[in-house]
Order: sequence, then C-alpha cells, then structure tokens
Amino acid sequence: MAQETGKATTAPGTGTTFRLLPLFRSFAGYPAGSLPADILAGLTLAAIAIPEQMATAELGGFAPQIGFLAFLAGSIAFAVLGANRFLSCGADSTITPILAGGLSMMAVMGSAQYQQLAVVLALLVGVMLVIAAALRLGAIANLLSVPVMLGFLAGISLHIIVSQLPHVLGLAAVGGSTLSRLATLIGDIDRANPRTMLIGAGVLGSVVLCEKLSPKIPGALIGLVGATVVVIAAGLESQGVAVLGTIPHTMPMPELPMLAFRDWLKLVPLAFVIAIIVMVQTAATTRSFPSDPLQPPDIDRDFLGVGGGSLLSGLFGGFAVNASPPRTGVVAESGGQSQIAGLAAAAIVLALLLFGTGLLRHVPEAALGGILLFVALRILRLKQILAVSRQSFSEFLLIPVTAALIIVLPIEQGAFVGIILSLLHGIWSTAHASVVPFDRVPGTTIWWPAHPHIAGECVADVTVVGLQAPLSFLNAARFRAEMTTLLATAKPRLLVLEAGGIVSIDFTAAGVLREFLTECAAKGITVAVARLESLQTQNAFHRFRLFEVLSPHHVFHSVEEAVRSLRPPQQENDPRENHAPVNPLPRETGPT
Repeated sequence: MAQETGKATTAPGTGTTFRLLPLFRSFAGYPAGSLPADILAGLTLAAIAIPEQMATAELGGFAPQIGFLAFLAGSIAFAVLGANRFLSCGADSTITPILAGGLSMMAVMGSAQYQQLAVVLALLVGVMLVIAAALRLGAIANLLSVPVMLGFLAGISLHIIVSQLPHVLGLAAVGGSTLSRLATLIGDIDRANPRTMLIGAGVLGSVVLCEKLSPKIPGALIGLVGATVVVIAAGLESQGVAVLGTIPHTMPMPELPMLAFRDWLKLVPLAFVIAIIVMVQTAATTRSFPSDPLQPPDIDRDFLGVGGGSLLSGLFGGFAVNASPPRTGVVAESGGQSQIAGLAAAAIVLALLLFGTGLLRHVPEAALGGILLFVALRILRLKQILAVSRQSFSEFLLIPVTAALIIVLPIEQGAFVGIILSLLHGIWSTAHASVVPFDRVPGTTIWWPAHPHIAGECVADVTVVGLQAPLSFLNAARFRAEMTTLLATAKPRLLVLEAGGIVSIDFTAAGVLREFLTECAAKGITVAVARLESLQTQNAFHRFRLFEVLSPHHVFHSVEEAVRSLRPPQQENDPRENHAPVNPLPRETGPT
C-alpha cells in the first residue's frame, strides 16, 4: 500500500487516477481483472457477516436490522475513507458488550432512550477516531500491551458467554453483575428447554466444524438456515423455542439524537474507552492484513475510515463499529483485492434489509446465541496466554488481573482500569530500567551487554555501561544512584556511556545527567558517549546544554572508538587487561 503523500502519483503499470483523490484511497492501482474475485469474496463475506451482525446486535440489546445498518455504514465509510484493501468494518463483538454495559447503567436496554444514547456514543467514538487520524495519533494503538489485551479479551469472552447462555438454554434473561447472573443460570439449569439447547449446540457445532475445515465456509449461515428450517418443520415455536419475530424492513433517515448536552458529556469517558479499543483492534487488523507487505500500513488513514463508519452508523440510528480481524481475514483468503468485496457484501445486506427480512422471522434466538458462543471461544486466545505464561510469568499475571477487572467491575469501568493498568505496566518497565554493564566480545571490537555465562574482555581503568530505555523523570533517580555506586566501586578513569538504547532525554533527566557529568569531571574521570544514534537524544544534548560539561569531541560512533581514543595510558603487562571483568552492577540474564 502506498502511503499518502502531498503530491499525486500513479501506481506502477496502471493508468489509475484514484491517487489524485483524497477519497477511495484503497482503490489506488486497482486492476480491472480483479472484479470477479472481489465479487466472489463479497459473497463469502456476506454469508459470514449476515448472521454475525444479527448476533452482535442481539448482544448489544438492539434489533437485528440495527446490526445490518452498522455493517452497511462501516463498509461504505471505510471504502470511501480508509486505506486498507481488505479490512471489514461493522458491528463487533469486542466493543459491543462494553457499550451495552455502559449504556445499561443509564437506560433500560432496548428502550428508546437506550437507542438514543447508543447513537450519541457512536457519534462520539467516530469524532474521536477522526481527530486521532487528523493528528496522526496511530501510536495510541499501543496503549494496550499484549498481556493486558489478552486479559481484556478473556473477560469479554466470559461476558458474552454469560449473556448468551439464557438464549441457548431457553431461560429468561436476568440482570445484575456477570458473576451473579452466572450463579442464577447455574441454579436454574434444571429448567432449561432441551429443544432450545439442541439448536444452540447444533449451530455452535456447525460453526466450529466449518471453521476447522476452512474459514471461508459460512458455518454460521449454514447453522442459522438449518436451525430455522428445523424450527419451521417441527413447529418448535409452539414448544417454547423463541424466535426473532417480525423485523421492520424500512431504512431510517439520517437525524441527530435529541438529547441534552449533559447526556453527551456523560458518555465521553465510555466513548474514550471504546475509541482506544477500536484503535488497538484496527491497528492490529491492518498490520495483520497489509495492502502491500512491502509498504508500511497507513494506520491513521484506517482510523479515519473506521471513525467515518461510526459517524455514519450513528446518523442512521446505529451503534459504534470496529474493524473485524476474522472478517478481514475472510476477504483476504477468499481472493479479495479491494474494498469492492466489502461493498458487494454491503449490497447483499442492504437487499436483505429492504426485501428479505421476512425470511428472518423464524430464526431462533438460540441460533444467534450459538454463533456468539463461538465468537466468545474464538477471542479467548489460549495459545497466546500459555505462551506468555511460559516466557514471562510476571507479564502473565496481568492477564488474570485484567480479566478479573472486566468481570467483577462494570464492564466499561473494568476496560478503563485495564487501560490504566497497561500504562502503569509500561511506566513500571521504564522506571525500573537499570544500568547495564558492557564487555568486549573476545577477539573483536564489539562491545555487548555482559552475560553471566559468557566471558568477555575488559580494559583496565575503563568501564562501559548502557541504559536500554529512555532517560526520563521516571528512571533518572535510579540512573544517578546506580552510576554513583559504579564510580565508588569500579573507580574507572574512563567511563563510556553506550547510548544506543537511550532514545530520548527529558528535562528532569538532563539535569541529573548534567550533575553526574560535573561530578565525574571533578573526580578526574573522563566520560565519553558512544552510539548517540537517536536524533531526539542528539537534540536533547544540544537543547539542554549537556555539551557544556561533556565535550562534543567525546561523542563517538562506537564504544571501541571511544576506548581507543580516550583510553588511559597503561603500564606494560597490566594484569587487569583482557580478563573476564568483575562488574559492580548486577548483570542481566541475557543480551538486551
């Protein structure tokens, strides 16, 4: 995918003029011969999206046609405004439980006020995404670390399962917290409707089987059609099996919700949480399915496309939309080449909404519940959770903690605390960055972080250390304390700071570094800086006047160059030369 630039270009080998336009960016360089493949991919996408959008709408407390509207809005807006060729945008089971949980605290689920609040929320989320795109804030997508995101998805998975079990068991839905609803369902299990249970289990089984055979097989649609046929043929509605009933087939007109300004303000925190999650999932989707593997994805442009989808959905009475990794994967694996696949699927959904809603009257609610149970199992990423537990137990602990927050707290509060937890984890990692000793690799000019099981060479009266993190107010005091201990213990005559990992220095840290350099000068210790690669750090040295206490001639391209240039004169046959060093700093468990 070619990135957006300030001048018009033409894709190699094509005569397209789409790059001259700020819209339809994903169609740049589109080969006309790909139209049949896109249509076929659109048919496959529609077969998967139709039951999924209905089920997601049901999950949020909306009528099925609202899910169709969300898919239409997301598909059209992204095709016009987005950049990724494959991304599918619409109602999503990741954010729907969050918006439903937040809105249900303000209005009765399914009521007119609930619908109005959902529209306002969609508009707010859309505005936030558009602003993020305009300010090129793609880095915000990194606010959730992988362990926190895994815990978040695990909590969402349990929310979906508990919300759909009443539909699958044929029991009345109950209110309260997730744990209290689960306890109630367990107590009422003996009153479950066996026919409803068979339908839900059958649809779940068909989706799982088809997914294992090929993701392109529309298992959800097959299960939905099969369950509907069984309900009609066996007359199961009269035996307690709940169905969707009559679905309106009129298209709403665009309008703004008539709510007080204070109601808009109340929804801002919830909209912020949802916007962050949408940005994380959109960035992950567009990175997983890039338009051109040789070009970096335009994540900010995709934020604009998804944000436009939420705005359009809200204008037509829908709820917030999100990028869908599974549906995007279906488009890519089905041979889709552009957003024409998404538009073709949207055309099919529109036709169903206008002329075919009567076909959905006898769809059993248990079938939609079975589809959502599959979604819940799919987003519970056990393989990744096990990988984290094996490779980093401390980060693994973030998974159950985040999941517990999502489950125990109101879901929107749990999601917000999860974001805070992710940020605190990042802050903790930076704040606890330690000074790392470096050794010279024997027989080379390479200096490498010391390893407890690999002997390295040392140079008499020379100490080389590095900090593999930004030097900021978070870790400046720790840096100063460790460096002071180093001076007292090692008593070097030349100290080389390997700065390859110091990507930035802030005002507080610059003051601490200046004091340390002054202290070294007072003690007669020569200080050099090697591999000052970061442009931000170079600018910081100038801006904070660090060269007033460190000569610019003491900045080198490599540690070896610094050592050879400033190495103190040695006595012949110095016994400290070229032996395994004894460093006063604690060693890392491996190269960093």
